[in-house]
Amino acid sequence: MYKYDQYDRAMVQARVEEFRDQARRRIEGKLTDDQFKPLRLKNGLYLQLHAYMLRVAIPYGTFNGAQMRKLAHIARVYDRGYGHFTTRQNIQYNWIKLEEAADLLGELADVEMHAIQTSGESIRNVSADQYAGAAADEILDPRPWAEMIRQMTNFMPEFSYLPRKFKIAVIASPIDRAALRWHDFALRIVKNDAGEIGFEVYAGGGMGRTPFIAYKIREFLPTGQILSYMQAVLRTWNRNARRDNIHKQRMKILVHELGEDEFRRQVEEEFQHFLTLHQDFPQAEYDRIAAYFAPPAFETGLSEEIDRSDPDFALWVDRQTVAHKAPGYAIVNISLKPIGQIPGDISADQMDLVADLAERYSFDDIRATHAQNLVLPHVRKQDLHAVWTALHEAGLGEANLDLVTDIIACPGLDYCSLANARSIPVAQKISERFADPARQQDVGELKIKISGCINACGHHHAGNIGILGVDRKGTESYQLLLGGSGDEVTTQAKITGPGFDEAGVVDALERAVERYREIREPGEKFIDTYRRVGMDGFKEAIYG
Repeated sequence: MYKYDQYDRAMVQARVEEFRDQARRRIEGKLTDDQFKPLRLKNGLYLQLHAYMLRVAIPYGTFNGAQMRKLAHIARVYDRGYGHFTTRQNIQYNWIKLEEAADLLGELADVEMHAIQTSGESIRNVSADQYAGAAADEILDPRPWAEMIRQMTNFMPEFSYLPRKFKIAVIASPIDRAALRWHDFALRIVKNDAGEIGFEVYAGGGMGRTPFIAYKIREFLPTGQILSYMQAVLRTWNRNARRDNIHKQRMKILVHELGEDEFRRQVEEEFQHFLTLHQDFPQAEYDRIAAYFAPPAFETGLSEEIDRSDPDFALWVDRQTVAHKAPGYAIVNISLKPIGQIPGDISADQMDLVADLAERYSFDDIRATHAQNLVLPHVRKQDLHAVWTALHEAGLGEANLDLVTDIIACPGLDYCSLANARSIPVAQKISERFADPARQQDVGELKIKISGCINACGHHHAGNIGILGVDRKGTESYQLLLGGSGDEVTTQAKITGPGFDEAGVVDALERAVERYREIREPGEKFIDTYRRVGMDGFKEAIYG
């Protein structure tokens, strides 16, 4: 993983001291809340219903054991003993005191972490495939490119005050594990017919009040031109964006209003100007960064055999591990979705355990996923039973990856001042309703995503089944959606019809699942069946 140089350290430490002074002035009443708001947002600090919330950046989801232990320490000292992993590969703390926030940021800086640009009108945490550098199907590790983009966009004056937030993803495999086309700007590393490596470029995606799926605006872009091309995209948006209307400031709105072809034309025009400057990244800088992501020293000659005599362990292996590019190794997914608990939450003690496991069994490498889980990317198959045993004893051994209980959910009205309805209790009730492991396995892959408001932090638009909390004359109500996807066949979920109360939406979801079990064809996932029969195949079962 990337290590800070002297410039990184100096900038982050300076930012901590700058914020310390800003927070002091706010506490002393020398800054109003309106004056303080843009300053704290630039440092990842939100004011929620009950307290301040801090969102910590985990660039492209990669971190190590020392950093995880620091996150555990922060949970104990500055929060209430836990953290919450988000859909942007970040971690949030929900009970932060303003007078302690600068000290917290200082402790993060000690382990090369920060909260810069995790909120506000900025380029947010650059995300990537959680299996990067380990996946058997990737062309190459996308994280050096993600790191280059992070370095270019952090503190860049031209893009410090954007019209709205801007989200970027980078992947390098044909399978999309990062919801690529739901981003403002996204890159897939590909090879052309000549065997050259470059990028497919996507722009204009996003969720929220007006969801759009990103367009492919470039079939192939040479790697050496990526920073110029990205600046051309940002300039085109920055120049044309509707700064007069908060609901129309996202880039997806501009792409939609200009049209795909006109947006592409303007970007290409701007890009041609950049090319005349003959200034893109120096190869030596890419090489310097890429060296931090060199593969670990994998052992050779390892056995591929796994003792499956314990049926619980065998089930976990089948569900939670993924093929690794190195023989004798596996990618381990750690579920943060135990039955009846809060999706994405993890205790300080559990964080310490994951840090221990990463250092002992996974080359000190941990990943956060956009589905609010964790990954140990490089585990020897002969160590899988030891890892499973430790996870199981700590309450992290659930075998439910991509099943009905592996639910994505935002904090909702339990914490968020923007929410209209609670997400957490709905997620808990659904997981309890489908707690039977045999039933989960029979249902198979089914991605449920829950948002407590139209801002879509729970990605309900991309759920095979999505749930959106809304306010109906002061009462919490829930819309049920079907047919969304964040994979390589990206689709937007559609509302089934009238909303439900909290208990009713859980019942309605169960009826949709049972309808799927009745009409599915052999080998069909829920999303496959929905695409075959459409909404009409489910609506009567849902509403009766």
